[in-house]
Amino acid sequence: MTSLHQKDTKVFHALLYLGGFLLFMEWLRPLAIISDTGNVEIFILFAGFCFLLSLIRLTRWIAIPLKFAAVLIILDGLFLQGRIGSQGWLHSFSTQLDYNLGLIQNQVWTDFTPFFRTLLFLIILWLMSFLLHYWFVVARRVFLFVLFTFIYITVLDTFTTYQADSAIIRTVIISLFVFAIASFLNQMDRERLRPAFGKWFASSLIPIVILSSIFIAVGFTAPKFNPIWPDPVPYLTSTAENAGMIEGSDKTVQKVGYGIDDSKLGGSFIQDDTPVFMAESERRHYYRIESKNQYTGKGWERSTNLEFEEQSNGSIDLDLFSSEVKTERLEASITFTEQANFNKLVYPYGLDAITGQEQLELLLEKETGTIEIEGKQTASLLGEYQVAYRYPSFSLEQLSQDNFIDPMDIKAQYLQLPANLPDRVVALAEEITKDATNRYDRSKAIEDYFDNGNYTYQTTDVAIPEGDEDYVDQFLFDTQVGYCDNFSTSMVVMLRALDIPARWAKGFTGGQLTDQSQAFEKEKNTYEITNGNAHSWVEVYFPTVGWVPFEPTIGFTGGADVYQENEGEASETETDEEVDEEEQQQENQQQQEEEQEDTNADVGANNNSNFNVPWYVWLIIVSIIVVLGVMLYVYRYRWLNRLMLYRYPTFDNVQAFERAYHYLLRVLHHQGIKQHSGETLREYAVRVDQQFNLNKMSELTAMYEKILYRNELSLDQDKYAHQLWKDMLTLLL
Repeated sequence: MTSLHQKDTKVFHALLYLGGFLLFMEWLRPLAIISDTGNVEIFILFAGFCFLLSLIRLTRWIAIPLKFAAVLIILDGLFLQGRIGSQGWLHSFSTQLDYNLGLIQNQVWTDFTPFFRTLLFLIILWLMSFLLHYWFVVARRVFLFVLFTFIYITVLDTFTTYQADSAIIRTVIISLFVFAIASFLNQMDRERLRPAFGKWFASSLIPIVILSSIFIAVGFTAPKFNPIWPDPVPYLTSTAENAGMIEGSDKTVQKVGYGIDDSKLGGSFIQDDTPVFMAESERRHYYRIESKNQYTGKGWERSTNLEFEEQSNGSIDLDLFSSEVKTERLEASITFTEQANFNKLVYPYGLDAITGQEQLELLLEKETGTIEIEGKQTASLLGEYQVAYRYPSFSLEQLSQDNFIDPMDIKAQYLQLPANLPDRVVALAEEITKDATNRYDRSKAIEDYFDNGNYTYQTTDVAIPEGDEDYVDQFLFDTQVGYCDNFSTSMVVMLRALDIPARWAKGFTGGQLTDQSQAFEKEKNTYEITNGNAHSWVEVYFPTVGWVPFEPTIGFTGGADVYQENEGEASETETDEEVDEEEQQQENQQQQEEEQEDTNADVGANNNSNFNVPWYVWLIIVSIIVVLGVMLYVYRYRWLNRLMLYRYPTFDNVQAFERAYHYLLRVLHHQGIKQHSGETLREYAVRVDQQFNLNKMSELTAMYEKILYRNELSLDQDKYAHQLWKDMLTLLL
């Protein structure tokens, strides 16, 4: 064997592979900022687990089950419900696979559920651990991956909100470190020398550390020239301003964004990523603007005129839910951009107060929840303002009660349907909810119905109802293609067909993180909300609770936080009477305890993206897996020897004898009896026998040479060779 396969090179292999993992980390870090990917820490943890198994080179029949188990644990924590392996869990798992495999069969590549996209991403991370192990440890061709890493982070820095200043510095340092180790190992291999870690560290690594520090210091302090080329993003944005025009036609494709007129829904639109406002908050959630109650068959209108009431001292008298609902006290800052072209304020659920840099004269319309500022033509003139709110979590037990008596004014406004609504819409609503026993279960059944695989979320080629055609009927039975307006309107109409008060709400989703560091910290995060985040959803009325949000649109997860109370334990609910300063500290402590108890939250459509398992639990699990993996690797030849003896009870063919003999060589090398460079197998066998004071290895090797050169193995030799091989393995156990 060459010196590259000696034990002394394992330290260098581990350092080289560690550098590859750190470079791969730079590919994962931006995902939380440039995409809707959540729980990036979990993906990094899984990638590290795969890299570790590849580094210690566990056999495939051990490594593959461990990685597969890790994939199932992650998918279960993110999306599935129930105990792993239970009937309900298996049903949810198979349903997700059937739905997404059906999309593949139909070549619908854009509608995969978050469950399936996460599964594919985990498989990619799995494969990348193998690929990088080959590039870095086996082939030691690190330049190409380093080059791709620099291209990746610089492109993201140029064309996205990702700030790659720190990433570039980290990549430079890691790359120099990786290049040094790879070059050293290649040189030792060419010279057939044994690596000396201490000498290499002193002669190679220390100068690199010193030079890197000098270069970074100079790079920060040296004067910098202005950019030679202009930023391409504004140019691309301005070029796209006329996007959507249909050539040779006076028709236009509308841009996505918040609009005032919802009387005629439908039609295609193009994405518009123009920022509307920035939100600094502790959690990502929807931002509400208003609701509408009258469905016309073509869209939404209001049945009454707006009646604004002046709000005093920034307090907002808007009660979307009762005081019995458990809430979490939060604060957020919202800053509108100059591109905001509407005059309404956005706010989270549970709004208590709004304050700004100047004295605000706030106007509230209670029925719709619309908030405006007197004298302001557009929200962009307001600039920054702060909101104090109590974000709700709803008790499943309370929602599941079926003794509802709806107030007359609620029935009058929120059960309205057009007289010409097709009967098949009502029949479908009844069919979907035939097994539901209460209002919440009926609402959830309709919310989940759109995930059955027949409906597709898309923003192009979306039909507009013509003539007497009903907007909901067209979507449910004819096209089954649309975006949030189609899904949310259809759910409201079907709920009303069942005499469940519901209304259509609109606003914005939570946006995307703007700072890479915030994806890994537990402080307030800054989110950028664009026109592309404009959205509509559903609010259902529960007399003892109030208005509860639901999210029927495929791929969105903005429904209500619902928790299951422990049996026999009273709900710990924050009420309006618990707002005194003297009780504030006690409330905060209660909220922290409640957050840890609410691990069974159901956020709708099996698309829950919150991982409620504490970090230290994951640390313990990973530590146990790592310890078991290390123990299996360290003592691998003890159980591998027994496994090989079981696998080859006889040498019934030449191939079995060859594989068994090669395995014996591996065991001898592991025991420190290594074949020298240039030493023949026969010379090596003699040296092994001398060490054990036997003649068995020489006899076994002579038989192997006959097979190798003459392809001979008689039945008697088969039995005798197997006994010699078995004696040697037993000796080495």
